Amino acid sequence: MDTDVNPVAVDLYFVPIETRIPFKFGRETLTSVTCARVRMTVADAQGHKAQGWGETPLSVQWAWPSSLSYQQRADTMQLFCRTLAKAWARFDRQGHPVEVGHDFVESVLPGLLGELNGKRSEQGEPMPHLAALVCCSAFDIALHDAYGRLLGRDVYSTYNGEFMNADLSAYLTPAEGVDVSFRGKYPEHFLRAPAAKHVTAWHLVGGRDLLDASELTGDEPDDGYPVLLTDWIKRDGLKCLKVKLCGTDPDWDYERLAWVGKIAIANDVLWLTADFNCTVTEPVYVTDILDRLMREHPRIYQMILYVEQPFPYDLRENRIDVQSVSALKPLFMDESAHNWQLIRLGRSLGWTGVALKTCKTQTGALLSLCWARAHGMALMVQDLSNPMLAQIPHVLLAAHAPTLMGVETNGMQFYPAASAPEEAVHPGLYRRRNGQLDLSTLKGPGFGYRIEEIKRQLPDAAASFER
Repeated sequence: MDTDVNPVAVDLYFVPIETRIPFKFGRETLTSVTCARVRMTVADAQGHKAQGWGETPLSVQWAWPSSLSYQQRADTMQLFCRTLAKAWARFDRQGHPVEVGHDFVESVLPGLLGELNGKRSEQGEPMPHLAALVCCSAFDIALHDAYGRLLGRDVYSTYNGEFMNADLSAYLTPAEGVDVSFRGKYPEHFLRAPAAKHVTAWHLVGGRDLLDASELTGDEPDDGYPVLLTDWIKRDGLKCLKVKLCGTDPDWDYERLAWVGKIAIANDVLWLTADFNCTVTEPVYVTDILDRLMREHPRIYQMILYVEQPFPYDLRENRIDVQSVSALKPLFMDESAHNWQLIRLGRSLGWTGVALKTCKTQTGALLSLCWARAHGMALMVQDLSNPMLAQIPHVLLAAHAPTLMGVETNGMQFYPAASAPEEAVHPGLYRRRNGQLDLSTLKGPGFGYRIEEIKRQLPDAAASFER
């Protein structure tokens, strides 16, 4: 099509930020993060050019759980981002961003990851595909933004047959024995229209978050932001709480859920969800906790809207039948849902929902959304504690996806000051009010960043490449 584009230049920036409080999930604790920010230039066949932006936190602990040191993993992910910058700038493929992004992830990313891991073989542990996807996502997001900016359109208005060269049957295959066809279907057929302007916000209760005044030590930050869960609920009008659990201590997990549930009831919170972060190996661990809640705290049990990713994320290596859990509550894939093929495998094992994340690429999130919806799976859009620009494509996906209930958004809990320049332009995206985010300030082409109005001083580029 005349609107097809290809990448011609890439600039990569690393933006480090510190958390105001530690963020405990699974076996690790996050106290800082480096965000990869990408500026990509695309060109069409007529030589017209535009620049787009993408960003993702390189959340090492989430993307690459390991006994390796944090610094080893962080350095490797940043090195891989530099490799990706060169590869994207020289990727000779024209098309719509879904087509270009899909081809890169399928045909280029595996080879680059294999080459990296070959060089790291003496360290004994390869970087996982999930970490590679996180690194790649900033580039893919920038591609989508640049495409929209080149056309002067909201990029979501291009996910259809007017702009895409192929329908979804070129990318997606139905589950065996299911009467589903992707012929003649495009992402727009599975997205919500019109998109929501206000989205319900889920607050994350980390494993080290303080629940009430009995836990105060006097060492808490005095920076004007809440410290206790009750204060967050009251300040932001929260109605939904996501509870991080350890997955290795059933008594602690049960008591944590019950404690948060009691606080939720006392403060008119409506919904809870439990996130075990891949640390559970037997379904009975989860069903015992749920059964005990049902007996001892039935109201709290009823408030649990769904359960998220208790089991190891590598589904191919851990083919656990999870139907005993999904018979009690909707069971959502998160770390496991790298792509629609793994979602198909998960569905066959008993998973009933998918947690979408833009940090696995915008392209992948769209294709996963379409496959899951076509097969009757429920959707959520989950956070990677997205600050700064990373927050915008994240909440836009939730505004266009028919989720079970809103969007997880917690960057403002752990590093609120980091997003001050973006918040000045989009105040409703970086502060939750009445339990919601307000997207009404997002305007213009691409993702509607209004990037020219955001007064952010970037560091020197870590890498720059042109075709």
